[in-house]
Amino acid sequence: MGNSHSHKRNPQTHTQANLISRINLGCHSFDSLTTIDHEKATLDDRPVSSADDHCHCLSKKRSQVGLSHKRSAPLLPVLRTPASLPPSLPPAIYHSALQNISIQGCVKDYQTFLADFPEYRLTWILDALRRSDFQRLDNAGETYVDYMGGALYPESLLHLHTDFLSHAIMGNTHSASNPSRLSLRCATEARQAVLSFFKAPPGYTVVFTANASAALKLVGESYPFTEGSHYVLAADSHNSVNGIREYATRCGAKVVYIPSTPRGGLIDAEAKSILLQTVPRPHDRKQPHPPHLLGFTGQSNISNYKHSLSILNYAASLGYHTLLDAAALVPSSSFSLAEHPVDAMAISFYKMFGFPTGVGALVVKTSFLAQLRRPWFSGGTVSVVQVPGSQVTMSKDLHERFEDGTINYLSLPAVTDGLRFLSAYLPFIPLRLSCLMCYLSAALLKVRHDVNGLPVVRILSKTSARRLRSVGDQSDAGSTISLVFLMPAGEIMPLSFVDYAASRNSISLRTGCMCNPGGAAALLGITEAMGRLQAGVMLKDFEKTMGRELGVVRISLGLASNFQDVWRVVQFACMLGREQARTALWKQWTESLGVGCAL
Repeated sequence: MGNSHSHKRNPQTHTQANLISRINLGCHSFDSLTTIDHEKATLDDRPVSSADDHCHCLSKKRSQVGLSHKRSAPLLPVLRTPASLPPSLPPAIYHSALQNISIQGCVKDYQTFLADFPEYRLTWILDALRRSDFQRLDNAGETYVDYMGGALYPESLLHLHTDFLSHAIMGNTHSASNPSRLSLRCATEARQAVLSFFKAPPGYTVVFTANASAALKLVGESYPFTEGSHYVLAADSHNSVNGIREYATRCGAKVVYIPSTPRGGLIDAEAKSILLQTVPRPHDRKQPHPPHLLGFTGQSNISNYKHSLSILNYAASLGYHTLLDAAALVPSSSFSLAEHPVDAMAISFYKMFGFPTGVGALVVKTSFLAQLRRPWFSGGTVSVVQVPGSQVTMSKDLHERFEDGTINYLSLPAVTDGLRFLSAYLPFIPLRLSCLMCYLSAALLKVRHDVNGLPVVRILSKTSARRLRSVGDQSDAGSTISLVFLMPAGEIMPLSFVDYAASRNSISLRTGCMCNPGGAAALLGITEAMGRLQAGVMLKDFEKTMGRELGVVRISLGLASNFQDVWRVVQFACMLGREQARTALWKQWTESLGVGCAL
C-alpha cells in the first residue's frame, strides 16, 4: 500500500487603510450575493487585530545587504467577486442531483454557520486573502480540498518573486561573481528566515533539499546505525519515514514500530514504554551506548492525529536522537524548536505556502549534523578531492556537506517571502479550520441515502476533541477527514468511482493510502491482513485478496479554505446519496472504463 492518484492577472496595489475600508465582514466569500442587513458591518467598526502588525510588515520593502534591487513583500489582499457554482454534470443530471441546491441555499446555510460559529468572523483576514490571492478557484469553479497533498500558491507571492527575478541577475552559488554573491546572500537570507520562523535557538542550521522526503533520506543514509542500534517509529507514518528502516536493517540495527490505534495515531503511554524498553543497556558501563534514532511524525497525513510532541522530549531524555517529520504539521500549526529542540526536522515549503515546489529543508542541530556520515560526496560538498586517490576533505560549512550539487538558488528568495507571508496568517488558520472541520464532519454524518435513509459517509479518521474559540489557539488534531462513501446497501463505493464523480463536479480531493500504509491499514481494519503479506506482492494482488480497492477518500483543508468549499463537499455527498444522480454518474463512469454499468 503506497501512493495513489490523486490566470494570472495584474496585481492591484492598495494601502492598508483603503483595503480595510472595503472589506465586509459578513460577506466572506459571498460578497456579491449577500444582502443580509446584519452582515453589513465593515472592518472600520472592528478593533484592529494583531494581524495588522504582521501585514504591515508584509507591505514594507524587504532589503538585502549589498543589493541594488529591493523586493517588496506581498501587500494586503484586495477583494474580488467570486463566480457562481457552475454545473459540472450535464444539465439534466445536475438539476436532478442538485434540485434543491442554489447560491441562495448556500448563503442561507452560511448564515446558519455564522450563527453556530461566531468565532469564524475573527478570521476575516483569510477571506480577504481568498479574494485577492486565490480568486482563480472561484473563477474556475474549482473546489480544492487537497491541501495535505500540496498547498495552493498565493498570487501575490508569485508576482513578487517573478518581479524580483525580472530585475535581478543571479548565478551559481559556487562562483565568485556578483550574480553568484547575490544568490549566496539570498540563500543565507532564506536559511535565517527558516530558523526565525521556527524559533530555532543557537546551534541550528538549515540544509536545503528537494523536499521533505529528501531531507529524511539525508538522515537515514548518513545516520551511524550499528548492531545494537534501534530505529523506533510509529506505524502511522509516511513512507519516507518508513523507508529509513532500510538503512537501519542494512547496518544491523533493529526496527521497532509503535502500534497504531484503530483510528490511527498512537497511545502516548505505549509509545513511551516502547522507547524505555528499547534503550540500549550495555553490560560494560564504560562502553558508549549504540546510537538510537526516533523517527517521529508530527501529524499524520491520513488519520489526522497530532502526535504529542512531549514524546520527542521524553525520547531525548533517554538518549535518543530525534528526527521529526513536520511536513504535515507546520502548514497550519505553530512549532517552536526552542520548546521542542529536536535533533533534525524535515519540511517541504510547497506544503506550507504552495510555491516553490522542489525545495524542502532539513532544519538540524549542527552537533547532530557533525555525527552524520554521508555515503558519498559530490560537487558542492567538498573542499579537496584527490584524483586519482582516495583522500577527500569535506566543505568547512556543515550544511554544504549535505547539499549535493547546486541548490535551487533561483527559488530560495521565494522561500523567504513565503515564510513572511505565512507568518501574517498562521495565527488565524487553526481557528478557521476548527470551525470548518466541525461543520464539515457533522454535516457529512447527517447525509443519508434517499432510498433507505442509511448513511452515505463513514468517517474513519480522528476528529478534534475540542473546538477552538480564539485566534492563536492550537488544535489537538489536523484539518483532514479520511472517509469512505457507502452504497445504499452499505458496501464501500469504489475509490475510482468517487474520483470520477468528484472530478465531474470540479472537486479536487484525493483517494488511496496516502503513502501511509500503516495508518491506512489501521483505519480500514486490515492491519492483520497486511501482516500476512508475502515478498513481491503488488497492490492489485492485495486488493484482489481483500475483494475491493484499498484506501480512503481524503478531504484536507488549508490556508485558502472557506465555507463555500466545505459546503460544496457536503452537497457532493448529498448528490451521491441520490439514487438518480448516482446511477447516471455510475453509468458514465463504467462506460468510460468500457465495462458494464450494473450497480
